[in-house]
Amino acid sequence: MSDDFQGPMIRVADLVTHYGERQVLDHVNLEVPSGETLVIVGGSGTGKSTLLRHIIRLDLPTSGHVYIKANDVCHMPLERFNLLRRKMGMLFQSAALFNSMTAEENVALPLRELTQLEDSTIRIMTRIKLDLVGLSGFENYLPAQLSGGMKKRAGLARALAMDPEILLFDEPSAGLDPVTAAGIDELIVKLKQAFRMTIVVVTHEMASAAVIADRIAMMHEGRVIAVGTLAEIRANPHPRVQQLLNRVPDREIRDAQAYLRTLTQPPS
Repeated sequence: MSDDFQGPMIRVADLVTHYGERQVLDHVNLEVPSGETLVIVGGSGTGKSTLLRHIIRLDLPTSGHVYIKANDVCHMPLERFNLLRRKMGMLFQSAALFNSMTAEENVALPLRELTQLEDSTIRIMTRIKLDLVGLSGFENYLPAQLSGGMKKRAGLARALAMDPEILLFDEPSAGLDPVTAAGIDELIVKLKQAFRMTIVVVTHEMASAAVIADRIAMMHEGRVIAVGTLAEIRANPHPRVQQLLNRVPDREIRDAQAYLRTLTQPPS
């Protein structure tokens, strides 16, 4: 990726996605400046993970664009995008480790597949990445021998293997206890401070967003309904924004809206 580009690192433009007849993304527009940590929050089924998958071209939209710097991810030849993807790392929700490979072998895989480095160099680089995420000494452990938090860390080490400019996280705290989840949050902050990567995190945990986000984008029913700093999000009066912040059940939101309609409708 060119180093002299002055625009946002990631730009999502009018993105629309359907799965069959169901619309999942509804004209999404979003920008992520270089070096920013953007956290995308929202309830289940709001399109958060789908948006993330479009950024790394695991799925293609019905219409619209995703730009990485000046590169149109959705419409460029796959061969060109595969070169671009080398500067992108992703930690999947399940960590997506290969069960038959050790932690070291999992982390080394991108280096073995995508570079011509000597085995000795790959081993050094792999161990540096494992040490970076706190897994020094666990190189020879299989995924089944690792705890949930350790699997996430191993998956993160693999995402870092190619020294990416962009790092994507899909629900990094999913399935973890609060203490382990806090450790993952702390690690994301440290990575951002050390490497100035552009980071996009999808989560439903507002507590995590408060720790790691420079800005927060809130999604509802396939739309981005609010973007801003934590303070700006907290001050946003949109009912769905306040619902997520205050953990209000859907029934109470519907009841409140129905009550407001009775106040504004003329008597029959």
